[in-house]
Amino acid sequence: MNDYSKQKSVSSRRSFMVGVGGVLAASAAPTKTTFGGGLDRESQLVPTSSLTRRYTEHHIPRDGVSLHVEDHGSGKPVLLLHGWPDSSYLWRNQIPFLVANGFRAIAPDQRGFGRSDRPEGAAAYSLQNAVADLGGILDALGIDAADIVAHDWGASVAWRTATAHPNRVRRLVVLSVPHPLAPYTLRQREMAWYQLFFQFEGIAEAWLQHDNWALFREMLRSNGDIDRYISDLSRPDALKASLNWYRANLAPRLPESPPKLPPVEAPTLGIWSSNDHYLDGERMKMSGQFVKARWRYEQINDASHWIPLDAPDRLNQLLIEWLG
Repeated sequence: MNDYSKQKSVSSRRSFMVGVGGVLAASAAPTKTTFGGGLDRESQLVPTSSLTRRYTEHHIPRDGVSLHVEDHGSGKPVLLLHGWPDSSYLWRNQIPFLVANGFRAIAPDQRGFGRSDRPEGAAAYSLQNAVADLGGILDALGIDAADIVAHDWGASVAWRTATAHPNRVRRLVVLSVPHPLAPYTLRQREMAWYQLFFQFEGIAEAWLQHDNWALFREMLRSNGDIDRYISDLSRPDALKASLNWYRANLAPRLPESPPKLPPVEAPTLGIWSSNDHYLDGERMKMSGQFVKARWRYEQINDASHWIPLDAPDRLNQLLIEWLG
């Protein structure tokens, strides 16, 4: 990263901390308000100014699960969806940038992660439930349609939402994970060994935590927010809940016909990074054939699977170009 990029990244983080810090200082005793639409919200609002911007935390009930949602700024809504083993904190370099450019950045902790509830049973983590969560968040916030920016499992949720509820997605940005119908490559099958390992309930949890999370650290190859992940996943049932995403949606099954999905109607930007050790970029390239609207593929070199952390300035530039 050059000196200019470093300066931009530091400035973004600084503006984010100033905004959040101003919010916390202005709301020493946050009020809790119940809204008629099923929205249970802790309101932390400050007047918009050059130094402080609107920030709200929502606790949205959806099918017995409370979803924690960060809501920053005002303007055109954009939903930011994380994957495994992240939380809304993944987007800390994108949120202040989007808010400064006139967007309302909405970042939920998906079920099982972060500050959201961790329901029991693998079935609770099906993509069908995650898509319904997304619709519930939009409904609770009174938003008909939004742009969606999504990574990893969040991208899987975004693809499914775009096909099942096209009227709710304006523009789509998917990071790392291709369209669900993109043909599998031999390289992808080799890279996805961990998905089979995660199916062994109890065994996977034990091995990932063994010897101070040695296997987990090895799998992540020093990428991502490893210490934060370990802290989050060390909470009761948190690791099991996170692995249930794989058990609910990627369990081994007999050969069958692929699902019939309508083409994506939202303009879609697919982004893949050359140092991704878990997903084959060829499948992202092929995803364009399943998009009816405008399609664009971008490759970011020398970034790991965690594009929002490794290449924040390049990603932010692409977001503004695509969503602006």
